[in-house]
Amino acid sequence: MKNIISTIVTTFILMTSFSSFAAEKVNPLKDMNAKGVVAAYLDATALGNTQFNEQLFAKDFEYYNTAHDRKYDKKAYTKFLKQNKGLQYNCKTTYQILDECGNSCVAKSTMEFANFTRVDHISLCHTEDGWQVSKVVTTYP
Repeated sequence: MKNIISTIVTTFILMTSFSSFAAEKVNPLKDMNAKGVVAAYLDATALGNTQFNEQLFAKDFEYYNTAHDRKYDKKAYTKFLKQNKGLQYNCKTTYQILDECGNSCVAKSTMEFANFTRVDHISLCHTEDGWQVSKVVTTYP
């Protein structure tokens, strides 16, 4: 009797464990078009909204700042965004899709501050997880 109860309990634990591994994380950006993903990127950078950072950036994401000649990977850049969560830049922000063809897209965002302008050239790729930002090159013309 004791063996039967322990077998039933073990089976129940294993079944609930396997079903929790089978649960798929929902990606709210998966069905969004490239323009919407660029807008989500600007929400993260200019408005401090870090809600979708894990889904927004591709696994091989790279951020390059030309002013400092430094490159950052996804982990470093999302850490920076999390540290600045809620920080809203005092700037006028615009963006445009420069080219979208097949599974790739190039966009340009401009943040006009009082004393300088920041321009981000944003490369996106369309994967099975939807559109994701794969590379950003920031310049200060």
